[in-house]
Amino acid sequence: MNHYSVPIIASQDLDKSEAFYRRLGFDVLHDYGHYRILSDRRGWHLHLNYVPDWPKTVEDNPFGLYLYVENVDEIAAQVSDLIIEKGTPCVKPWGVYEFAVSDPSGLLVRIGRIIPQDEE
Repeated sequence: MNHYSVPIIASQDLDKSEAFYRRLGFDVLHDYGHYRILSDRRGWHLHLNYVPDWPKTVEDNPFGLYLYVENVDEIAAQVSDLIIEKGTPCVKPWGVYEFAVSDPSGLLVRIGRIIPQDEE
């Protein structure tokens, strides 16, 4: 079996968080009330955990999530109104074509693909 990790994301509002992640291509696999398991059915998985009053403000959320995908532009088009940095997606100095959005609880979500060195 291959190793993989699944983030457990704290959410003040599971419905808003679910709607946000649906825009990124996720669907709910299981709903346990205060805990939801989501997947894009191609490798991405995440769990949403209801945590009331956390963070106190969305600006206080210190965590982030990176989603690697080939179709960066397609996903960016689905969430263009949420993209944080103008002019993205674009190639960053660290060799990734990416953009970033923030989920309803302030979690930074970067979406990108690694640019092979021969394409830079």
